[in-house]
Formats: sequence, structure tokens, C-alpha cells
Amino acid sequence: MTPVAGVDEAGCGPLAGPVVAAAVILPTKGVPRGIDDSKKLSANERTRLHGRLMHCAIVGIGIVEADEIDRINIYWARMKAMTLAVEALAEFPAHILVDGNRLPRWDRPATAIVSGDTLCLSIAAASIVAKHTRDTIMLAHHEAHPQYGWASNKGYGCPAHFQALREHGPSPLHRQSFAPVRRSGFRDDESFAQHATG
Repeated sequence: MTPVAGVDEAGCGPLAGPVVAAAVILPTKGVPRGIDDSKKLSANERTRLHGRLMHCAIVGIGIVEADEIDRINIYWARMKAMTLAVEALAEFPAHILVDGNRLPRWDRPATAIVSGDTLCLSIAAASIVAKHTRDTIMLAHHEAHPQYGWASNKGYGCPAHFQALREHGPSPLHRQSFAPVRRSGFRDDESFAQHATG
């Protein structure tokens, strides 16, 4: 059977941190039970399934950091993260299924599926890996920047995060091209550098 990879990303909407994509080729037998769209699963369920998938599936991960998101914009960062994820697979897939309605500029067979993370098992698996990986990254960054509350909001906009931006300015992990960060009261100049390192 020719391998098919499911691809999905996490982190297009947050104000801080990377966008992370995962590509997953599921095994022909022994697929873990409970795989679903990552947004429908609890953090504990995602962690459990992530561990199972890393053990039984072929997985590739692509990460594009905030500074590159600012340079190329979030759309192209998403496309790049998905490309990196597929390139990281240990086995070349015969076909790629991508969540959404757009595909990277690939010279390989691929299909975009709207709501693919609810319709396709391999895309749902990729959504779990991408979400768990990104959440783990943001939890680690929280240790260095606890004022933004990333342990709970994972970099997404929420009242406490907006308040922290107003009080402390953006960190080096914030996406300067995103309007709420630009409006936080600090510019990307000497004052930004002082607040970002303070």
C-alpha cells in the first residue's frame, strides 16, 4: 500500500511563538484509538495520543519562528511549516492530504481538504502532533516570560495577554506584524529592546 501523509498546522492565530506543522503517515495496523481533531480533545488526551503516534507512525515536524512569520507573513509561514514537515518524513509519501483549502507549491500529488482534521484520520493525527508540539514549546517559553501567561493562553490573544502587552511591551517571541502587538504601545526600536529584555 502506498503511503499517504496527513498534514496540519497549529499556531496561525496566536500573537506569539511559532507556527508548527506536522506530517503523519499512519501505520497500516495498530492505529491508536481516539484520534480526532485536536481541538476536540483535552490536553491529556492529546499528550497520550502524541506519545502513541510518535511510537507507531512516521512523523515529520516543521517549525517557523515568529521573526520569520513577520518577514514572510503568516500565510507563507504556514505553507513553509507544512513543507518542512513533509520534508522531515523518513518515508516519501505517495500522496499528501492537507487540512484547509490551500496547498504549498509542491510538485507532488496532494489534496486540500476543508475541515480535513474532522474528516481524515491522518490529518487529525497531524493536528494532534502539531498542537501538542506547539503547546510544549510555549510552556517552555513561559518559564522565561511568565508575565504573558503562555502556560494557559499558549500565546493566543486574551484579556490577560493584552494587558501584559500594554504593561511590558512585546517579547522577542511576539509577532511584530500582528496588529495587537503593534498597538501595544512599544515600537520595534530601542524602547522595544529595553522592554523585550527587561
